[in-house]
Amino acid sequence: MAKKVALLKGGLSVEREVSLDSGVACANALRAAGYDVSEIDVDRNIASKLVELNPDVVFNALHGRYGEDGTIQGLLEILEIPYTHSGVLASALAMDKHQSKTLFKANGIPIANHIIAHRSQIGGHHLMKPPYVVKPVNEGSSVGIFLVKDENAHPIQEVLGSDWQGDEMLMVERYIPGKELTCAVMGDVALGVIEITTDMHFYNYEAKYEKHGSEHLIPAPVPQKIYDKIQSLSLKAHKVLGCKGVTRADFRYNDFGGENGELVCLEINTQPGMTKTSLVPEIAAHAGHDFIELVSWIVEDASCNR
Repeated sequence: MAKKVALLKGGLSVEREVSLDSGVACANALRAAGYDVSEIDVDRNIASKLVELNPDVVFNALHGRYGEDGTIQGLLEILEIPYTHSGVLASALAMDKHQSKTLFKANGIPIANHIIAHRSQIGGHHLMKPPYVVKPVNEGSSVGIFLVKDENAHPIQEVLGSDWQGDEMLMVERYIPGKELTCAVMGDVALGVIEITTDMHFYNYEAKYEKHGSEHLIPAPVPQKIYDKIQSLSLKAHKVLGCKGVTRADFRYNDFGGENGELVCLEINTQPGMTKTSLVPEIAAHAGHDFIELVSWIVEDASCNR
């Protein structure tokens, strides 16, 4: 009998639309692999829906808050339903950029210096010398990111508006010029490194998800020493946070110094995108794992107590 998979998609976060795309792609691939898949657009009645469905495993295709921050993982632990990707603590730590960077630094993983401050302070004066980036502490998909350049005489004013819908506390992070790089980890193996290039100011939400918003170069055209270091640091970050399944670690590399250029880890994604333009499926394919094989591996890796 085919394994019953409840695929969670959509959800309540600002990344809902991306999650819907990821969910459809994964559901179609899992059906092609022979699984009995039920797609669930997650709302606040998700617990009762899962009890009624009684699946063998949950494939978590949610992105952002409630799906990627340990919340849904805790519910699945209570319901004792095996689930994919990382567990409660690892998910919560990875979603909180300040906490994950604190652990990275303590374990020798290089990071960019940052400050956590109220939006009134950030909009009132420069808290560090430009260029710097202002970003939410607990969002993904480059949602709500602002780049403050050298020529900006004033700090960003958008965060001061009465219509502001983001968090009150934000991260101000030193901007690292150079290359945008990312590495996928599958279990205990680093699969490879991609460089992302875009004509936009930086790799923002539009660059990630709009058609032709970015170009992916694989394998990333960086010195072998840097390529190997990124893979090593990605595995280390994965293990430091206690991640499971598939993750993706994002880096900035200031290549103006060649092999001695600055390399920093920005964050680790425990629920990486699985859309047609997403990075992990592309990296996995380059490593010899087609999309059906990738999602099947993710399902078979599922468990409780992650």
